[in-house]
Amino acid sequence: MADIVQTAILGLALGGVYALMGAGLSLVFGVMRIVNLAHPSLIMAGAYIAYWAFRLAGVDPLLILPVAAAILAGTGVLLYKLVFEREARSAKYSEMTVLLTFALAMVMEGLLGTVFTNTQRVTSPDYATDAFFIADVFIPKGQLYAGMVSLGIISALALFLKHSRFGYPIRATTQNREAAELLGVNVNLVSLASFAIGVGLAGAAGALVSFVFSFFPSKHWEWIVILMSLVVLGGMGSIFGTVLAAFILSVLAAFVGFYVGAVWSTLTFFVALFVVLLVRPQGLFGEKPELA
Repeated sequence: MADIVQTAILGLALGGVYALMGAGLSLVFGVMRIVNLAHPSLIMAGAYIAYWAFRLAGVDPLLILPVAAAILAGTGVLLYKLVFEREARSAKYSEMTVLLTFALAMVMEGLLGTVFTNTQRVTSPDYATDAFFIADVFIPKGQLYAGMVSLGIISALALFLKHSRFGYPIRATTQNREAAELLGVNVNLVSLASFAIGVGLAGAAGALVSFVFSFFPSKHWEWIVILMSLVVLGGMGSIFGTVLAAFILSVLAAFVGFYVGAVWSTLTFFVALFVVLLVRPQGLFGEKPELA
């Protein structure tokens, strides 16, 4: 029984981090229909910011998190203006963004690899290797703190989207871009802000990832499958669905890793992506596509 509780706790703790990693990807797709394959490489950039801030100045990753988020949000503004704004009205926009973001991911990997090499790194604050013990069960402090911070950020995002003055046009654009524009919503500004927020969330996730996982520039290819499985299972564009899927798949992967073997844990996300696309391609909370 203790093994089951222990495995579930570890899965839930990591689920919070995965949820934050996928939230920005889901937001960007929901508002702009951008399939951002470069999202994990942007998370990687946030992880390197946290790593070097800790190594050079001893700044805790949790404290540098807002800085990483702000830097990546600014990067998102530049990327949107330079890469994504021009063809936003194209009928083939989503298909084009797959190629654009794939190329961007390659560029990011090359830049990070050139600057930081492909050495595996991990940020190591004291709590990253410490744990709380309750009877026979332990809760890793690093994963717990990362999960709690992730849920706090996601909750703040949900409140912003639901209750803020700028959240209304973002939600309207997500539901129907053309109708929102007809009602006077500045869709281009909403898209710019949403992309900046989504990339900023990647920076925040990167700061947490830096002490939860080891990372190196090419790691983003593994993460893109994990994140796409969360977004597809939850429903493309549904942040709530992505969060729920993150916890479901993270706990499931933890049990697979415990009972079958650690090398099979990541395969859980690959299989989930394959099965969801076959059985329910719209995901848990996505809209069912209409046949022409």
